[in-house]
Amino acid sequence: MSVAFTSPPTFTTRPTLEGTFGMSATTHWIATATAQSVLERGGNAFDAAAAAGFVLHVVEPHLNGPGGDMTAVFATTDAPAEPTVLMGQGPAPAGATVEHYRVEGLDLVPGSGALAAAVPGSVDAWFVLLRDHGTWELADVLAPAIGYARDGHPVLARVSATLEEMRELFEGHWPTSAEAWLPGGRAPEPGELIRNEAYARTLDRLVAAGSGAADRVGRIEAARSAWREGFVAEAAAAFAAQPHRHADGADHAGVITAADFAAFEAGYEPATTLEFRGHTIAKTGAWGQGPYLLQALGILDGFDDERLDPATALGAHTILEVSKLALADRDSYYGDADVPLDVLLSPEYAAERRAAVGEEASAELRPGVVPGHRPFLPPLRTSDTPATGTSAAGLGEPTVSAAGERRGDTCHIDVVDRWGNMISATPSGGWLQSNPYIPELGFCLGTRLQMTWLEEGSPSTLTPGKRPRTTLTPTLVLRDGRPVTAVGSPGGDQQDQWQLLYLLRTIVGGYTPQQAIDAPALHTTSMAGSFWPRTWTPAGAVVEDRLGDGVIGELEQRGHRVTRAGEWALGRLSAVTRDPRTGLLGAAANPRGAQGYAAGR
Repeated sequence: MSVAFTSPPTFTTRPTLEGTFGMSATTHWIATATAQSVLERGGNAFDAAAAAGFVLHVVEPHLNGPGGDMTAVFATTDAPAEPTVLMGQGPAPAGATVEHYRVEGLDLVPGSGALAAAVPGSVDAWFVLLRDHGTWELADVLAPAIGYARDGHPVLARVSATLEEMRELFEGHWPTSAEAWLPGGRAPEPGELIRNEAYARTLDRLVAAGSGAADRVGRIEAARSAWREGFVAEAAAAFAAQPHRHADGADHAGVITAADFAAFEAGYEPATTLEFRGHTIAKTGAWGQGPYLLQALGILDGFDDERLDPATALGAHTILEVSKLALADRDSYYGDADVPLDVLLSPEYAAERRAAVGEEASAELRPGVVPGHRPFLPPLRTSDTPATGTSAAGLGEPTVSAAGERRGDTCHIDVVDRWGNMISATPSGGWLQSNPYIPELGFCLGTRLQMTWLEEGSPSTLTPGKRPRTTLTPTLVLRDGRPVTAVGSPGGDQQDQWQLLYLLRTIVGGYTPQQAIDAPALHTTSMAGSFWPRTWTPAGAVVEDRLGDGVIGELEQRGHRVTRAGEWALGRLSAVTRDPRTGLLGAAANPRGAQGYAAGR
């Protein structure tokens, strides 16, 4: 353990699990149990992750759904391992032009409603992973999700609260959502069994689509066709075309069509990587925010270890300032475009950015200078400067109004099997508060396009066929060419910020996975938010109170605008690990919210 770091806590909320057979960790205990049950019955990590992913559509409907997105980073047992990105981020529909949205009276893509819907990518991505790397039949993988949707599962307290918050919008403007989620005119009580028979039927129909195929791959491909070109695409497009309430307080029709579904296919990309302290950190490309984490690690790598400890005032200040610099580059240079990652991830550029870290908190947006590229400077709105056409209610903190503005969140899955296959996957979008419920399908569309800009000149300007710059950002860590950690977290703009703390604590500070997950978290809000209404807080820092009055006080003295979030409020990390030398496996999960769980043996 590095002597420059504060000693890890001797007490943790739960143990870091250890074993040799297989490990699973997710944001919901039912999904974790599902993944582990697949491993126990001979499935591999990819079968297990897919089964858990479809279960999360059912048990965490306020955090993700079939109409959303999913990205993953994985490695197989090949030696040396090649970290690979599973790309399930759908693009903007063909009709999603800046001109159309301007005509609709918008200067931001709304945070809810079909105008914010990218082409759903999650389901096709899971099918592609199963086809190429799984071993189970599709019917067996989908059976747990079908069972929980049809027979019921105990509803989370957070789901009940979300439904109660959404009551006014549902009853006043989204009647199909009210009928589906407020049976008898009330939100279900926490722990009450709830069902989604329509989604169970959709999954049954996807399985049935392949009943005449000759082999497992053919059955999966038939299900993909039914999703992309058949009844799912047709029903979703027809429903979205009906005008409905959006987050700006007005009614609009969506622009997504069945042809948009058919034009998208999930697939694979090489991971973007950076070496840090003997480890290879693997992320998505810059169409996601993943390279932010790599940039931050590259900048921090040049500091003494004492400046990398999140438990100290000096370390917390340094991490916050480095995060601001890397996030400014994210907002200026990242997108589904020609992103100069060769420069942004270079040691020379990291050194330039390192020199910009001062002793006081910065309250400015400071992207770096990349030759041949002009940085896009996003509009910077605070919570008291709403965008034109937005409803004043619901701005700033995640609240709910008749306009339908409520920020959703995300789920996460990590699995490692006894053979050494490992995957980190982050499903999100398509949550129940993002769009009206489609009765024929049992789910709603997502809102990922809210991460695009309607201003010209940004790599993330809304463009038909281009992917929005997603916040979904799973992580795979390798050492000596072998995967050793899969880790990730929900949290939008905070996902990589919280993962950064985990990597610093485990790689530099010697913490165990559970110690790192339990440790006090913090993040900056001094960047352009990715979610509508896209506000920022100059010099903003959010911390858990357990960071300590002394550390928090010094951060304030340095000029950070600190918000105390509570004792256990930030971060929803989970992780699985494998030691290639011994085959020993590990797992850990977030205790906050009493929902995430790890399992294994």
